[in-house]
Amino acid sequence: MRAGAELALELRAETHLLAVLDDSGWMQGLDAPAVDMSGIQEHTAREILQQGVADLASRGVFARGHLAIGRPIVQIPLFAEELNIDLVVVGHQKRGRLSRWWSGNPDSLLLDHVHCSVLVVVNDEVRGA
Repeated sequence: MRAGAELALELRAETHLLAVLDDSGWMQGLDAPAVDMSGIQEHTAREILQQGVADLASRGVFARGHLAIGRPIVQIPLFAEELNIDLVVVGHQKRGRLSRWWSGNPDSLLLDHVHCSVLVVVNDEVRGA
């Protein structure tokens, strides 16, 4: 988010922050506990989104927050098109084989689904920098 905030400040860009709550686990028919976990997860996602908007504001970037429920590979392009976004900034964190397998089709790339530019920011802590 830091890199996106710096870019937004430099360009004086209209900024949107999208949080996507991935519901693919719910849709795969995993056993649901007696408690409504989807409601709890949505509440938590909204809190994290509000915290992100507040963090951006503390850096001088005023962003509109949006929450989507679904697969990120679907939701990000939908919001980008709906909001007429010129640039999508996403963070990337390297994952192991199990994590990639669990998350679904590794061949489906965000770049194949959006109609705008994409800036990928790699987490320096993950790279060991």
